[in-house]
Amino acid sequence: MLALLALVGCDKKENTGPRLVYTGPFRESTNVLTLYSDSAKLKFQLTAPLEQQFENGDFLYPKGIVVTFYSADGKKSVVNTLTAKYAKIDKAKNVYTMRGAVRVVNVPQEQRMDTEELFFDKNKQMIYTDSAMFVKVTTPTEYLTGYGLTANQNFSRYRILRPQGVFAAPTTAAPTKPAR
Repeated sequence: MLALLALVGCDKKENTGPRLVYTGPFRESTNVLTLYSDSAKLKFQLTAPLEQQFENGDFLYPKGIVVTFYSADGKKSVVNTLTAKYAKIDKAKNVYTMRGAVRVVNVPQEQRMDTEELFFDKNKQMIYTDSAMFVKVTTPTEYLTGYGLTANQNFSRYRILRPQGVFAAPTTAAPTKPAR
């Protein structure tokens, strides 16, 4: 009997192929609202219909994202918004990659920027695009286009790396002739 048990215990198992490793999300949440604050002051909020979290700490928003920035004075007045059809957060770098109909809107200055891919660096508090990415900025008085953009996170100051198109020059009052 012991000999029979020893033979059964030594039964060799065959591998049927390579070991499969799951690389998908380990958690999914729907209708997400995440608030980010500092010193008890709301800095920005993130909303998304679907959030996926991965083992390495990265987040994926395959159905779109809206990031709303608030004023630094602690009041809940909107400074600007970032929207995109897709987003990914690289947790190690603390960088948001946003793709697909990306729009940045500065509410107080009535400025809008449209592009197809944008990066938001949370640590540096800046937004930027690749230098080859086409951008379009619309203000109440101008329509600017070009390639590549860097801006502060509230989009109150920005720079187009390779501007193109027609730009409105500021008008100055013509000097008047002295009265005789």
